[in-house]
Amino acid sequence: MPDPKVALIHEWLVTFAGSESVVEQILALYPQSDLFTLVDFLPESQRPLIQNKTATTSFIQKLPWAKKKYRTYLPLMPLAVEQFDLSAYDVVLSSSHAVAKGVLTGPNQLHICYCHSPMRYAWDLYHQYLNESGLKTGLSGAVAKLILHYIRLWDYQSAQRVDYFVANSRYIARRIRKVYGREAHVIYPPVDTGHFTLSQQKENYYLTASRMVPYKKINLIVEAFSTMPDKRLVVVGDGPDYEKIKRLATPNIELVGYQSEDALVAYMQKAKAFVFAAEEDFGITPVEAQACGTPVLAYGKGGVLESVVDQKTGLFFDRQQVDSLTECVQRFERMADQFNPVVIHQHAQGFSRENFRLQFKSYVAEKRTEWSLP
Repeated sequence: MPDPKVALIHEWLVTFAGSESVVEQILALYPQSDLFTLVDFLPESQRPLIQNKTATTSFIQKLPWAKKKYRTYLPLMPLAVEQFDLSAYDVVLSSSHAVAKGVLTGPNQLHICYCHSPMRYAWDLYHQYLNESGLKTGLSGAVAKLILHYIRLWDYQSAQRVDYFVANSRYIARRIRKVYGREAHVIYPPVDTGHFTLSQQKENYYLTASRMVPYKKINLIVEAFSTMPDKRLVVVGDGPDYEKIKRLATPNIELVGYQSEDALVAYMQKAKAFVFAAEEDFGITPVEAQACGTPVLAYGKGGVLESVVDQKTGLFFDRQQVDSLTECVQRFERMADQFNPVVIHQHAQGFSRENFRLQFKSYVAEKRTEWSLP
């Protein structure tokens, strides 16, 4: 079977995070593919990660304030994504957490969607989004509700255009089934386990690292450690909640702000445990910590249940509350010697970039073969 002509579409290229690492690895598999995205403002320093490709963008790229306010154009995104003409391609691969899966394809084109999540603010986080945005009442609230109602209708309908879904975790596969009524094959996202390397020498501090936004629950971690003055906590990251979290910090808690990846690796390698309190679709940082041989203390919901093995590579706490986390820390202190950094590191290798590429390429080849059958 000859090599297919491949189009890869991703929502937006603005910064390089977890979903963009999936794009990076798909481009490594299909270097001749063409890249499409609603807007492309990726910094020059990060463009080698997408092979310096020039992406085909939508009309949103040229709208006022698109560079900083592209998310406000959500009502236009379904229209924008449907304007891409992909009729010349044999295979369309979408990396989607919002609208990328909504591209139009023909009956002889294979469309596989790697779904990071259905659009959460339109579905399961709908009421939380309205509350946090101050859109529960008033004229603005009414407009927001109407827009999201139509977004949901389009989101469900456009999901039926996809031939095959791939989910980044069983947790997301369940959400895809719930929201779209579709089954999804699970391929875990790529983690740079080659860079986050093993260290068996640990120091006497706990670590958390994240962008400081509400759902990451860094405030919960800081509040919990403020009640344990004998336990040292290092907090890596910045974001909108930084000053608020800084005010919560007691002398045993050190906020070090944004750190380079090399510095983050060093912190992860030496930490006695990594603390993770968010409910994530998958969660890359807990796997990075495990690749360093560092056990993870995590809130036991979401994708982390698939990447951390209880009492082998970490421990879970069952409520996003201070007492639940402090109990978990105390439990870990009693059994810390049972965690083997080598075993933890070896477990993390199952989430490597190499494994992702192998599984994704095999899956696409399998579906191409099925697609070509009469």
